[in-house]
Amino acid sequence: MSTPTAAGVPFLDLRAQSAEIRDEVLAGWTAVLDSAGFIGGPQVEAFEREYAEYIGVEHCIGVGNGTDAIELALRALGVGSGDEVIIPANTFVATAEAVWRTGARPVLVDVDAAHLLIDPAKVEAAITEKTAAIIPVHLYGQVAPVEAIEVIPAVVSRAIPIVEDAAQSQGAHSLRGRAGAMGRIAATSFYPGKNLGAAGDAGAVLTNDSELASIVRNLAAHGSSKKYVHDRPGFNSRLDAMQAVVLRAKLKRLEDWNIARRAIAANYGRLLAPLADSRVLTLPSSRAGSTDVWHLYVVQADDRDRVLADLNAAGIGAAIHYPTPVHLTGAFAHLGYGAGSFPVVEAAADSILSLPMFPHLSEVSLGRVVDALAVVLERATEAGVA
Repeated sequence: MSTPTAAGVPFLDLRAQSAEIRDEVLAGWTAVLDSAGFIGGPQVEAFEREYAEYIGVEHCIGVGNGTDAIELALRALGVGSGDEVIIPANTFVATAEAVWRTGARPVLVDVDAAHLLIDPAKVEAAITEKTAAIIPVHLYGQVAPVEAIEVIPAVVSRAIPIVEDAAQSQGAHSLRGRAGAMGRIAATSFYPGKNLGAAGDAGAVLTNDSELASIVRNLAAHGSSKKYVHDRPGFNSRLDAMQAVVLRAKLKRLEDWNIARRAIAANYGRLLAPLADSRVLTLPSSRAGSTDVWHLYVVQADDRDRVLADLNAAGIGAAIHYPTPVHLTGAFAHLGYGAGSFPVVEAAADSILSLPMFPHLSEVSLGRVVDALAVVLERATEAGVA
């Protein structure tokens, strides 16, 4: 997360964001310190109102982190022991963790090969009488195919709720709407590296359902809507005022930062096209009708591990999101899927590579990434021929 230098390019540079909002945040933090209103208060209320308006929903409830947000959304729907929740196998482990924490069973499904997003056909095949919710994950800054899932006959007839995991796609939208405004309820994360990131952990639940919003807010405050009156067992997961100050400052700039990400993605696509034509590199593409926000720029490369190591050695901060699919982690081995269960996800896990992507990435730095990748891919190709 360091600042780019002549010697290399970081994967992510948060210092540039911090410099842009520094004065505004320090003034806001000073006001919070002077008021001593650290939990809730006007800053949190203002952010919740502003973010709800931005996404296009009636309610935003700020919580402690994105994992809590998913769990709270599920619990508000009544999901619990004996239930099943369908999720994509290609996601960060937190999606599965949140399901497991409710007592429900995560039911994993494969993804489409073009975008690595949840496959509606696989969702339909996985629905059982125990299915209590479906979580499409808006991964890498894309919008998952919610519109195809919500018309699955079993989803319609049984009113199976769609719970969006919108942690990586703040501001993304399709013809169906913004990520976070398409399902019955949605969860998002404001981890610092997200398109809209706090200065620590934070998250939110989004919904148009007033009753669900009330339950979420109650659950997140020890099951209490009034001091020392506890309606249900809950837990402590609240957005604090200091984080709300940061989020409000960044929200004002989010659209411009997302526009910058799109321009960077377009430049990557233009400059990397000759390498993609050589069949050693596959570039990402957007779903028809979707406007992505490029939280990550994920390519697929032959001999990925060698490419990654060589890029890192050259000072290019590339990474992998994610090297081990959820079903192959030790944490969820008990689900019993095993290798071979999800061919698309498993094949992608061996080839995906995330290149540097952040709104302040300069054209010079981007050029260094492309030049370094060209050299590394040529070296990998020669090694393969040899």
